[in-house]
Amino acid sequence: MKLLNIFKAFKKDESGAVTVDWVVLTAAIVGLGMVVMTSVGGSITGLAGEIATDLDARNAGYENQ
Repeated sequence: MKLLNIFKAFKKDESGAVTVDWVVLTAAIVGLGMVVMTSVGGSITGLAGEIATDLDARNAGYENQ
């Protein structure tokens, strides 16, 4: 009879349900971030290359006038 009471108490306990919700929510956020980075990552790399090329072409410092 004692074992049956333990199982009933375990069935009613919902303390771990919130943890499962947070794990699922966190996994969804991480997955969405990965999708965004995959789709935008190539453009960011290309733009960074263009910025680097433009900065390399500029003269640093002041010019004497």
